[in-house]
Amino acid sequence: MSDKNIKSGKYEFKAEVKQLLNILVHSLYTNREIFLRELVSNASDALDKLRFESTKGSEIADKDIDHEIRITFDKDKKLLWIKDSGIGMTSEEIINNIGTIAKSGTADFLEQLSKNKEDANNIIGKFGVGFYSVFMVADKVEITSKSFKADEPAVKWVSDGLGSYELSEPEEEIKRGTTIQIHLKEDALEFADDYRLKNIVKTHSNFITFPIFVGDEKVNTVSALWREPKSSVKKEQYDEFYKFLTYDSEPPLKHLHVSVDAPIQFNALLYIPKKSYDFMGLSKEEYGLDLYVKRVLIQHRNKDLLPEYLGFVKGIVDSEDLPLNISRETLQENVIFSKISSSVTSQVYSALKKMAEDEIETFNEFWIEHSKFFKMGYGDFANREKYIELLRFNSSINEDSKGLVSLKAYTERMKSDQKEIYYKFGNSREAIELDPHLEIFKSKGIEVLYLFDPVDEFVMSTVAKYKDFDLVAVDQADLKNLEKLESVKEKKKEFEDLSDDDEKHLSSLLAKMKDVLGDRIKEVKVSERLESSPACLVNPETGMSASMQKIMKIMNKDVSVPQFILEVNKDHKLVRNMLKVFKADSNDNYIGQVVEQIYESALLLEGYLYDPYNLVNRINNHLEQSSDWYVGINKL
Repeated sequence: MSDKNIKSGKYEFKAEVKQLLNILVHSLYTNREIFLRELVSNASDALDKLRFESTKGSEIADKDIDHEIRITFDKDKKLLWIKDSGIGMTSEEIINNIGTIAKSGTADFLEQLSKNKEDANNIIGKFGVGFYSVFMVADKVEITSKSFKADEPAVKWVSDGLGSYELSEPEEEIKRGTTIQIHLKEDALEFADDYRLKNIVKTHSNFITFPIFVGDEKVNTVSALWREPKSSVKKEQYDEFYKFLTYDSEPPLKHLHVSVDAPIQFNALLYIPKKSYDFMGLSKEEYGLDLYVKRVLIQHRNKDLLPEYLGFVKGIVDSEDLPLNISRETLQENVIFSKISSSVTSQVYSALKKMAEDEIETFNEFWIEHSKFFKMGYGDFANREKYIELLRFNSSINEDSKGLVSLKAYTERMKSDQKEIYYKFGNSREAIELDPHLEIFKSKGIEVLYLFDPVDEFVMSTVAKYKDFDLVAVDQADLKNLEKLESVKEKKKEFEDLSDDDEKHLSSLLAKMKDVLGDRIKEVKVSERLESSPACLVNPETGMSASMQKIMKIMNKDVSVPQFILEVNKDHKLVRNMLKVFKADSNDNYIGQVVEQIYESALLLEGYLYDPYNLVNRINNHLEQSSDWYVGINKL
């Protein structure tokens, strides 16, 4: 027994503390299990402080006791114990530490609490009231503690949370550390259940450095791998931890182990899954990284550590500098958190860049699985340059739709006088390659990027430029720029140039076609872009590609057909035959039928033919007439 005396007696809390305790006792909180996280965190801190004293060479009482945290319970007696073998407390320290609630922070806490009643769990502990969350589940709490200083007496603290506490010296002899005995409320007996307690520890405190026992079983069996030196961790360990974290049966595509010491200190273990979690958009809200503070889980799936479009990344971020129990609202305003978020985002970008340069096949795997998420970052102007360099598209130079090229690779293959990067959107590679707008690009040997995902249009229109080159949809290309470029193949000339008389009749034919189609089109003119197709529709809008215009109409539930320009290939056999018919009889019904067919076929290619019945009926009639001709000419 020590010669020193403790300050035994009954102590009254201040009025504002009574107010706080009343709130806690009557519990406005929905997540009451948080009290155990607080008590385990306090126990871990006590063990950390003891370890620090040991490294200083301080004399430690009961130095042979194992450094551990033990949780035991007796459901029949409605009791729960949390015991640690940490630094312990003197009577003065127990007044100061447990009495932190009585300091100036209490008024601030109460003010904050009044604003955040529905989410109060997140501010418990912020003003030194973490321990007092125990009164959400307790009728009475008893603390016995023995300091690591051998000459200090043990102390016992007892309170029912109703406004006062008592200090005394325990009758029995106790060893170094602190034991908290909780008399559970009738509606809190779930916390005297083995499975429930283990689950809480695994959820919130699984990576505490010191062993945590519930009964006789060690619960925190998984080590905080992100805290280990990278050189000591094997790939198998990273893979196993990933499976533990995500419940994925497959190993990850890539892992990223980050340790940052300055200007802020944090550790992170991040993973890129091999397969996308985004099944039909069902996992849209399930992104985010787990945020830890000193190995204690603060927030599951924090959505602010990474931009949403990097939500395919799974993992953990553990800070040394953030305060424990920082609220969600305060997180968004916290300077340290903002720096961590920015650093984590940069680390992910650096890892993707390195993968794209050094592991092309692996990066292509990543792109195939996760590009739908990643491409949504087109609005992240802070990371614009990094984002653009990672974009990949299928291209006309690829053999099939599985090929991928970067904008950088595209520009390295550009023709010497080419000033723009061209792209075309379509439902498939096959559909794009049949598009009449591509004919001039093929003849000039100009590479075209093929876009299959609707979001690609938003990417292209937002990015707009790569280095000194504008991104231009093929249907918006300036033909003057294309004409300057040398053709890679000689244009096949099937017909002689039109005579002056035929040119005049052609102008009249185009006017006739405009009369047939009326306000459905803006203009009919001779095309400079077509080689093998009779006609195509061109978007007169200079600020938006035809495919983007269509996407916007779908989003606005607009089913109207835009007023296109109809371009006609005067060197196509069908057009030349129409010209012959027109010269013979400008009012021949055949001309009207062919004009309608050409227009609706072009609409079909553009995706705007909402009613195909007239087109199908017209085709059937033409087939019927041609069958008579075929039978007659072959005398069948």
